[in-house]
Amino acid sequence: MSNHTDSPSELSRRSVLRRTAAVGLLATPAAGLLSACVGGGTEEPSTSATGTKSAENPLGVATETPVEVVIFDGGLGTKYATDVHIPSYKAKFPKSEVKYSSTQEVSTALQPRFASNTPPDMVNNAGSKLMDQGKLVEAGQVADLSDLFAAPSLDIAGKTVGETLIPGTIEQGTFNGKPYVLNYAYTVFGLWYSGKLFKDNGWTAPTTWADFTALLEKMKAKGITPYSYAGANAAYYQYLVILTTAAKIGGADVLKAIDNLEPNAWKNDAVKQAATLWGEIGAKYGNKAHLGLKHTEVQLQQNQYKVGFYPSGSWLENEQSKDTPAGFDYQVAAIPGATASDKLPATGLYAAAGEMYFVASKGGNVQGGKEYLRHMLSKAGAKGFTELTKSLTVVTGAAEGLTLSPGLTSANAALTAAGAANFSFRWDAWYKNLDDECRAATNELMFQGGTADKFCDRMQAAADKTEKKFSR
Repeated sequence: MSNHTDSPSELSRRSVLRRTAAVGLLATPAAGLLSACVGGGTEEPSTSATGTKSAENPLGVATETPVEVVIFDGGLGTKYATDVHIPSYKAKFPKSEVKYSSTQEVSTALQPRFASNTPPDMVNNAGSKLMDQGKLVEAGQVADLSDLFAAPSLDIAGKTVGETLIPGTIEQGTFNGKPYVLNYAYTVFGLWYSGKLFKDNGWTAPTTWADFTALLEKMKAKGITPYSYAGANAAYYQYLVILTTAAKIGGADVLKAIDNLEPNAWKNDAVKQAATLWGEIGAKYGNKAHLGLKHTEVQLQQNQYKVGFYPSGSWLENEQSKDTPAGFDYQVAAIPGATASDKLPATGLYAAAGEMYFVASKGGNVQGGKEYLRHMLSKAGAKGFTELTKSLTVVTGAAEGLTLSPGLTSANAALTAAGAANFSFRWDAWYKNLDDECRAATNELMFQGGTADKFCDRMQAAADKTEKKFSR
């Protein structure tokens, strides 16, 4: 993906940052506030129930102890939990009750429970009101998943759970050198559109920026909002698009520098060029009224053929299933190439393991929580998830033989076309304060007349502030 060669000092700094990124969140006086938010970080004897380890019970689950799981009710829905994973767990441990609940506001529902050290066993931490995962890890509230990944797969003979996963999955959920989070859904991000709308108008997905803006003009002429997203809670869709363009212009190391809080990483020429291009798109082809809308409201307008392109991940098709008209035919296009000298091809994609699941270290059934994840990571569990959510998982080959939906078929094709030119970043999970700032800066750029310089300066100031906390 890049021809850049790291010097020994760069490698050292980068490895330290990646290994201790979560520590950087807490090496400040504000860390004292953390215990009030998510519970103390002191080591305490575990009171979690355990059972006897065996070939049939490799994680030593207490087979008659209840396990509590909380699932985020968002784009993926909850049926994959209620109809696939919970029944799988119950079949294995029929005397164990699975206490299940769902929420659309994870932090609102669960922050008090973590503060009182009475958390559920397994949590799907997602949505616009997710908990700060880095702070949870550093506060000692998240269980190390090493034994889960070393355990045998539930239904893939001869392999450990870790060996069944797409390369990079475990690393994506690693903090301080240990795996604490399972990123389960393998998500393809890009520009989503209606295949029917394009077919009816004789349009094709653009691969160059000139083709992109020409198509947006054609949409505008037909009274369609050519490009939009929801400013109220979906700005991260758009900043992801901006940084995808930056990576295409300057190579994936542009994103690595941002991940590692390197000096002036946000002021890189590639980031400025990308912000300039997307700021122009917002000004010319967006809809300022969408600043105050939620994601489903703008997505509904797309289903009504009022919005042309919508930036999102491959959960979109499932999230809109109730409102999508027959024949709409969800499709996804890679972000078009920006310049003739881009370092990555136009087919390059932001594609990565996402949708965080973790086990609470102070839950009543820690090993049961890990066992629940083992069922999610079985081939049957992953296949059932894909069937119900129209989203891939990180379990290699689990979608083989399935009849895929139009959107997922398109995402698979885009992923194949990208080849090795797919990339991702992790700063948004490591540093929630930067995520919050970038959402606001993105809305300013896209909806409120902001400029590329303001965007880059604002984000660099926030990154510098985070780096100073980290380096103390």
